[in-house]
Amino acid sequence: MNIAGKRQPRIWAAVIAGILGGIMSGIVKLGWEVLLPPRTIARNLTNPPQELLQQFGMPEKITHLTYTYSGQQMPWVSFIMHFGFSITFAIIYCVLAEYFPKVKMGQGTVYGIVIWIAFHLLIMPLMGTVPAVWNQPLSEHFSEALGHAVWAWTIEVFRRDFRNRITHEPDREVETGI
Repeated sequence: MNIAGKRQPRIWAAVIAGILGGIMSGIVKLGWEVLLPPRTIARNLTNPPQELLQQFGMPEKITHLTYTYSGQQMPWVSFIMHFGFSITFAIIYCVLAEYFPKVKMGQGTVYGIVIWIAFHLLIMPLMGTVPAVWNQPLSEHFSEALGHAVWAWTIEVFRRDFRNRITHEPDREVETGI
């Protein structure tokens, strides 16, 4: 504790929790998209991570590289982008939670919705990576919005559990009566 009696932020614990939560939430989001695919088969021939890389000059022969598992072609470049995004934004969330407890509203689901709005409704449409909001089907909005809420909730579950296990203390804003 510092002089004022408030516990110090545990950035190292937040980063570790963010990495682990990012990996697990990335797996959860992939599973969600199996249940509720956000894009049609035709629109998914080049998925948003592949399209984004191509917009930055990476050739299609690289962005569409796959590996074979159980006789199915799996897009490993897309998976790198998917998990890179998930881990990056999980670390950001976990570090923000150390300083700004309100980021945890709705057990992280509000953060997930904000990320969905920022990327799927604003940034990617403005960049031309995905169609304009009004040209995306309602099923895509439904899948992505709820998928991002579940994704961020998973991050929060891991953040809270791992932070507590690593530091042996509750979140900074929790009064301990000491």
